Amino acid sequence: MEILGFGVQADEKPLLEKAFAAHHEIRCLDVFLNEDTAPIAVGHEIVCTSVNCDLGPGVLEILAAGGTRMVAQRSTGFNNIDLQVAERLGLRVARVSSYSPYSVAEFAWTLAMAVNRRVVRAATRTRDFDFRLDGLMGRDMHGRTAGIVGTGKIGEAFARIAHGFGMRLLGWDVAENPACLELGMTYVSKDRLLAESDLVSLHVPLLPQTQDLIDAAALKLMKDDVILVNSSRGGLVDTAALVAELREGRFTGVGLDVYEAEAGLFFLDKSLEAVGDDTLARLVTFPNVLVTSHQAYYTVDAVGQIVEATVQNVLDYTAGLRSANVLVPRS
Repeated sequence: MEILGFGVQADEKPLLEKAFAAHHEIRCLDVFLNEDTAPIAVGHEIVCTSVNCDLGPGVLEILAAGGTRMVAQRSTGFNNIDLQVAERLGLRVARVSSYSPYSVAEFAWTLAMAVNRRVVRAATRTRDFDFRLDGLMGRDMHGRTAGIVGTGKIGEAFARIAHGFGMRLLGWDVAENPACLELGMTYVSKDRLLAESDLVSLHVPLLPQTQDLIDAAALKLMKDDVILVNSSRGGLVDTAALVAELREGRFTGVGLDVYEAEAGLFFLDKSLEAVGDDTLARLVTFPNVLVTSHQAYYTVDAVGQIVEATVQNVLDYTAGLRSANVLVPRS
Protein backbone atom coordinates (compact mmCIF):
# COMPACT_ATOMS: atom_id res chain seq x y z
CA MET A 1 0.00 0.00 0.00
CA GLU A 2 1.22 3.53 -0.80
CA ILE A 3 0.66 6.07 1.98
CA LEU A 4 0.64 9.75 1.07
CA GLY A 5 2.44 12.05 3.49
CA PHE A 6 1.65 15.78 3.44
CA GLY A 7 3.80 18.57 4.86
CA VAL A 8 6.87 16.38 5.28
CA GLN A 9 10.03 18.31 6.19
CA ALA A 10 13.34 17.52 4.49
CA ASP A 11 14.90 16.18 7.71
CA GLU A 12 11.77 14.16 8.45
CA LYS A 13 11.52 12.42 5.06
CA PRO A 14 14.33 9.85 5.45
CA LEU A 15 13.08 8.92 8.93
CA LEU A 16 9.58 8.28 7.61
CA GLU A 17 10.80 6.33 4.60
CA LYS A 18 13.07 4.14 6.71
CA ALA A 19 10.40 3.47 9.32
CA PHE A 20 7.76 2.50 6.77
CA ALA A 21 10.13 0.52 4.50
CA ALA A 22 9.43 -2.87 6.06
CA HIS A 23 5.67 -2.40 5.96
CA HIS A 24 4.37 0.03 3.34
CA GLU A 25 5.60 2.55 0.82
CA ILE A 26 5.22 6.21 1.75
CA ARG A 27 5.22 9.03 -0.76
CA CYS A 28 6.38 12.21 0.98
CA LEU A 29 5.17 15.63 -0.19
CA ASP A 30 6.39 18.96 1.10
CA VAL A 31 3.05 20.62 0.33
CA PHE A 32 0.43 20.88 3.03
CA LEU A 33 -2.98 19.31 2.79
CA ASN A 34 -5.75 21.79 1.97
CA GLU A 35 -8.67 22.00 -0.45
CA ASP A 36 -6.31 22.71 -3.35
CA THR A 37 -3.98 19.77 -2.67
CA ALA A 38 -6.51 17.24 -1.36
CA PRO A 39 -7.25 15.83 -4.86
CA ILE A 40 -3.66 14.50 -4.91
CA ALA A 41 -4.80 11.94 -2.34
CA VAL A 42 -7.35 10.28 -4.64
CA GLY A 43 -6.81 6.53 -4.50
CA HIS A 44 -4.79 6.60 -1.27
CA GLU A 45 -6.46 4.72 1.58
CA ILE A 46 -4.17 6.35 4.16
CA VAL A 47 -2.91 9.92 4.31
CA CYS A 48 -0.33 11.12 6.81
CA THR A 49 -0.65 14.75 7.93
CA SER A 50 1.08 17.41 10.01
CA VAL A 51 -0.38 19.96 12.39
CA ASN A 52 -0.39 22.74 9.77
CA CYS A 53 -2.48 20.73 7.34
CA ASP A 54 -6.12 21.74 6.90
CA LEU A 55 -8.51 18.89 7.69
CA GLY A 56 -11.68 20.92 7.79
CA PRO A 57 -15.02 19.72 6.40
CA GLY A 58 -14.20 20.53 2.76
CA VAL A 59 -10.89 18.69 2.79
CA LEU A 60 -12.31 15.69 4.60
CA GLU A 61 -15.15 15.43 2.08
CA ILE A 62 -12.62 15.37 -0.78
CA LEU A 63 -10.49 12.74 0.97
CA ALA A 64 -13.43 10.47 1.70
CA ALA A 65 -14.78 10.79 -1.84
CA GLY A 66 -11.34 9.86 -3.17
CA GLY A 67 -11.13 6.63 -1.19
CA THR A 68 -9.23 7.73 1.91
CA ARG A 69 -10.22 5.80 5.01
CA MET A 70 -7.53 6.81 7.53
CA VAL A 71 -5.77 10.01 8.58
CA ALA A 72 -2.53 9.46 10.51
CA GLN A 73 -1.62 12.76 12.13
CA ARG A 74 2.07 13.24 12.98
CA SER A 75 1.49 15.39 16.06
CA THR A 76 -0.10 15.47 19.47
CA GLY A 77 -2.33 18.41 18.59
CA PHE A 78 -5.38 17.85 16.41
CA ASN A 79 -7.15 21.22 16.47
CA ASN A 80 -6.74 21.29 12.67
CA ILE A 81 -9.06 18.29 12.23
CA ASP A 82 -12.86 18.42 12.30
CA LEU A 83 -13.40 15.20 14.21
CA GLN A 84 -17.21 15.29 13.96
CA VAL A 85 -17.08 15.45 10.17
CA ALA A 86 -14.41 12.74 10.06
CA GLU A 87 -16.61 10.43 12.12
CA ARG A 88 -19.64 11.16 9.96
CA LEU A 89 -17.63 10.25 6.87
CA GLY A 90 -16.38 7.02 8.42
CA LEU A 91 -12.74 8.09 8.53
CA ARG A 92 -10.35 6.77 11.13
CA VAL A 93 -8.18 9.48 12.69
CA ALA A 94 -5.16 8.74 14.86
CA ARG A 95 -2.56 11.03 16.36
CA VAL A 96 0.68 10.74 18.32
CA SER A 97 -0.46 11.04 21.92
CA SER A 98 3.01 11.76 23.30
CA TYR A 99 6.67 12.20 22.42
CA SER A 100 9.75 13.59 24.13
CA PRO A 101 8.53 16.39 26.42
CA TYR A 102 12.13 17.51 26.80
CA SER A 103 12.31 18.70 23.19
CA VAL A 104 9.63 21.35 23.73
CA ALA A 105 10.55 22.21 27.32
CA GLU A 106 14.22 22.70 26.48
CA PHE A 107 13.36 24.87 23.48
CA ALA A 108 10.99 26.96 25.58
CA TRP A 109 13.91 27.64 27.89
CA THR A 110 16.08 28.41 24.87
CA LEU A 111 13.62 31.13 23.88
CA ALA A 112 13.40 32.44 27.44
CA MET A 113 17.15 32.73 27.87
CA ALA A 114 17.69 34.10 24.37
CA VAL A 115 15.38 37.05 24.98
CA ASN A 116 16.58 37.48 28.56
CA ARG A 117 20.25 37.69 27.60
CA ARG A 118 19.65 39.45 24.25
CA VAL A 119 21.44 36.67 22.38
CA VAL A 120 20.09 37.47 18.91
CA ARG A 121 20.99 41.15 19.19
CA ALA A 122 24.45 40.28 20.52
CA ALA A 123 25.12 37.78 17.74
CA THR A 124 24.01 40.25 15.08
CA ARG A 125 26.34 42.88 16.49
CA THR A 126 29.39 40.68 16.67
CA ARG A 127 28.91 39.64 13.04
CA ASP A 128 29.52 43.32 12.30
CA PHE A 129 32.43 43.40 14.76
CA ASP A 130 30.45 45.59 17.16
CA PHE A 131 31.44 44.31 20.59
CA ARG A 132 29.64 46.87 22.79
CA LEU A 133 27.50 45.67 25.66
CA ASP A 134 25.03 48.54 25.50
CA GLY A 135 21.47 47.26 25.73
CA LEU A 136 22.48 43.65 26.36
CA MET A 137 21.96 43.47 30.12
CA GLY A 138 19.87 40.51 31.23
CA ARG A 139 19.02 39.20 34.68
CA ASP A 140 19.52 36.08 36.79
CA MET A 141 16.73 33.54 36.76
CA HIS A 142 17.82 32.25 40.18
CA GLY A 143 15.45 33.45 42.87
CA ARG A 144 12.81 34.69 40.47
CA THR A 145 9.34 33.24 39.86
CA ALA A 146 8.41 30.94 36.98
CA GLY A 147 4.70 30.71 36.20
CA ILE A 148 3.89 27.51 34.30
CA VAL A 149 0.50 27.45 32.60
CA GLY A 150 -0.21 23.76 32.04
CA THR A 151 1.73 21.21 34.08
CA GLY A 152 1.47 18.05 32.04
CA LYS A 153 4.54 16.23 30.78
CA ILE A 154 6.02 19.25 28.98
CA GLY A 155 5.12 21.66 31.76
CA GLU A 156 6.68 19.30 34.27
CA ALA A 157 9.89 19.10 32.23
CA PHE A 158 9.96 22.90 32.04
CA ALA A 159 9.42 23.09 35.80
CA ARG A 160 12.33 20.74 36.48
CA ILE A 161 14.65 23.04 34.54
CA ALA A 162 13.27 26.07 36.39
CA HIS A 163 13.84 24.23 39.66
CA GLY A 164 17.44 23.67 38.58
CA PHE A 165 17.82 27.42 38.13
CA GLY A 166 16.62 27.86 41.71
CA MET A 167 13.34 29.51 40.83
CA ARG A 168 10.10 29.77 42.77
CA LEU A 169 7.44 27.71 40.94
CA LEU A 170 3.82 28.67 40.40
CA GLY A 171 1.47 26.44 38.43
CA TRP A 172 -2.00 26.59 36.94
CA ASP A 173 -3.88 23.61 35.53
CA VAL A 174 -7.16 21.74 35.80
CA ALA A 175 -5.37 19.08 37.88
CA GLU A 176 -2.27 19.21 40.05
CA ASN A 177 0.78 17.19 38.99
CA PRO A 178 2.28 15.34 42.00
CA ALA A 179 5.75 15.52 40.43
CA CYS A 180 5.48 19.31 40.24
CA LEU A 181 4.31 19.48 43.84
CA GLU A 182 7.43 17.52 44.85
CA LEU A 183 9.51 20.22 43.16
CA GLY A 184 7.89 22.79 45.44
CA MET A 185 5.36 24.17 42.97
CA THR A 186 2.42 26.10 44.37
CA TYR A 187 -0.80 25.88 42.37
CA VAL A 188 -2.61 29.22 42.21
CA SER A 189 -5.29 30.94 40.16
CA LYS A 190 -4.35 32.01 36.66
CA ASP A 191 -4.64 35.68 37.60
CA ARG A 192 -2.30 35.31 40.56
CA LEU A 193 0.22 33.36 38.47
CA LEU A 194 0.26 36.05 35.79
CA ALA A 195 0.57 38.86 38.35
CA GLU A 196 3.44 37.34 40.35
CA SER A 197 5.58 35.61 37.71
CA ASP A 198 8.79 36.96 36.21
CA LEU A 199 8.61 34.29 33.53
CA VAL A 200 5.36 32.87 32.12
CA SER A 201 5.52 29.78 29.92
CA LEU A 202 2.48 28.25 28.21
CA HIS A 203 2.05 24.48 28.00
CA VAL A 204 -1.68 23.82 27.54
CA PRO A 205 -3.44 22.42 24.45
CA LEU A 206 -5.54 24.63 22.20
CA LEU A 207 -9.18 23.93 23.00
CA PRO A 208 -12.28 26.15 22.78
CA GLN A 209 -11.83 27.03 26.46
CA THR A 210 -8.14 27.93 26.02
CA GLN A 211 -8.52 30.01 22.85
CA ASP A 212 -7.05 33.47 23.65
CA LEU A 213 -6.24 32.31 27.17
CA ILE A 214 -3.71 35.14 27.25
CA ASP A 215 -5.96 37.97 26.10
CA ALA A 216 -5.74 41.73 26.66
CA ALA A 217 -6.94 41.44 30.26
CA ALA A 218 -4.46 38.67 31.05
CA LEU A 219 -1.58 40.64 29.53
CA LYS A 220 -2.50 43.66 31.67
CA LEU A 221 -2.11 41.51 34.78
CA MET A 222 1.51 40.66 33.99
CA LYS A 223 4.53 42.53 35.29
CA ASP A 224 5.93 45.18 32.97
CA ASP A 225 9.26 43.34 32.89
CA VAL A 226 7.88 39.80 32.48
CA ILE A 227 9.22 37.27 29.97
CA LEU A 228 6.44 35.47 28.08
CA VAL A 229 7.10 32.21 26.21
CA ASN A 230 4.65 30.26 24.07
CA SER A 231 5.83 26.95 22.61
CA SER A 232 2.39 25.29 22.64
CA ARG A 233 -0.22 26.68 20.23
CA GLY A 234 -0.48 30.15 18.73
CA GLY A 235 -4.18 30.48 19.47
CA LEU A 236 -3.48 30.63 23.20
CA VAL A 237 -2.35 34.25 22.80
CA ASP A 238 -4.29 37.19 21.40
CA THR A 239 -1.43 38.44 19.24
CA ALA A 240 -3.01 41.80 18.42
CA ALA A 241 -3.37 42.50 22.15
CA LEU A 242 0.24 41.40 22.69
CA VAL A 243 1.45 43.82 20.01
CA ALA A 244 -0.47 46.61 21.72
CA GLU A 245 1.31 45.92 25.02
CA LEU A 246 4.70 45.73 23.32
CA ARG A 247 4.08 49.11 21.70
CA GLU A 248 3.67 50.50 25.21
CA GLY A 249 7.20 49.30 26.02
CA ARG A 250 6.10 46.47 28.27
CA PHE A 251 7.81 43.09 28.76
CA THR A 252 11.48 42.25 29.02
CA GLY A 253 11.09 39.68 26.28
CA VAL A 254 8.65 37.52 24.36
CA GLY A 255 9.60 34.17 22.81
CA LEU A 256 7.09 32.65 20.41
CA ASP A 257 7.55 29.35 18.61
CA VAL A 258 3.92 29.38 17.47
CA TYR A 259 1.57 31.96 15.98
CA GLU A 260 -2.20 31.93 15.78
CA ALA A 261 -2.23 32.49 12.00
CA GLU A 262 0.83 30.36 11.21
CA ALA A 263 -0.92 28.05 8.73
CA GLY A 264 0.26 28.93 5.25
CA LEU A 265 3.35 30.67 6.65
CA PHE A 266 5.32 28.43 8.97
CA PHE A 267 7.44 25.66 7.41
CA LEU A 268 7.46 27.62 4.13
CA ASP A 269 9.93 30.03 2.50
CA LYS A 270 8.20 33.39 2.26
CA SER A 271 11.39 35.45 2.08
CA LEU A 272 10.79 36.69 -1.47
CA GLU A 273 7.13 37.57 -0.93
CA ALA A 274 5.38 40.60 0.50
CA VAL A 275 4.18 39.86 4.03
CA GLY A 276 0.41 40.04 4.08
CA ASP A 277 0.04 39.51 7.82
CA ASP A 278 0.38 42.97 9.36
CA THR A 279 0.27 41.65 12.92
CA LEU A 280 3.14 39.23 12.38
CA ALA A 281 5.10 41.83 10.41
CA ARG A 282 4.81 44.25 13.33
CA LEU A 283 5.55 41.57 15.91
CA VAL A 284 8.94 40.60 14.48
CA THR A 285 10.13 44.22 14.45
CA PHE A 286 10.26 44.49 18.24
CA PRO A 287 13.84 44.07 19.48
CA ASN A 288 12.68 42.14 22.55
CA VAL A 289 10.64 39.59 20.57
CA LEU A 290 11.97 36.33 19.14
CA VAL A 291 9.75 34.35 16.76
CA THR A 292 10.68 30.87 15.55
CA SER A 293 8.73 28.65 13.17
CA HIS A 294 7.14 25.91 15.31
CA GLN A 295 10.40 24.03 15.78
CA ALA A 296 10.29 23.27 19.51
CA TYR A 297 9.46 19.59 18.89
CA TYR A 298 12.09 19.27 16.15
CA THR A 299 14.77 17.04 17.64
CA VAL A 300 15.92 13.71 16.28
CA ASP A 301 14.61 12.10 19.48
CA ALA A 302 11.12 13.58 19.34
CA VAL A 303 10.66 13.24 15.58
CA GLY A 304 11.89 9.66 15.79
CA GLN A 305 9.24 8.89 18.40
CA ILE A 306 6.57 10.64 16.32
CA VAL A 307 7.50 8.58 13.28
CA GLU A 308 7.49 5.32 15.25
CA ALA A 309 4.06 6.07 16.71
CA THR A 310 2.70 7.03 13.30
CA VAL A 311 3.89 3.76 11.78
CA GLN A 312 2.30 1.83 14.63
CA ASN A 313 -0.98 3.73 14.15
CA VAL A 314 -1.01 2.64 10.51
CA LEU A 315 -0.16 -0.97 11.39
CA ASP A 316 -2.94 -0.99 13.98
CA TYR A 317 -5.39 0.25 11.36
CA THR A 318 -4.43 -2.41 8.81
CA ALA A 319 -4.63 -5.11 11.50
CA GLY A 320 -8.01 -3.92 12.76
CA LEU A 321 -6.61 -2.94 16.15
CA ARG A 322 -7.30 0.16 18.24
CA SER A 323 -4.99 2.09 20.58
CA ALA A 324 -5.30 5.17 22.76
CA ASN A 325 -3.98 7.21 19.81
CA VAL A 326 -7.25 6.78 17.89
CA LEU A 327 -9.46 9.88 18.00
CA VAL A 328 -12.12 8.70 15.54
CA PRO A 329 -14.14 6.54 15.77
CA ARG A 330 -14.57 7.52 19.40
CA SER A 331 -15.37 3.99 20.56
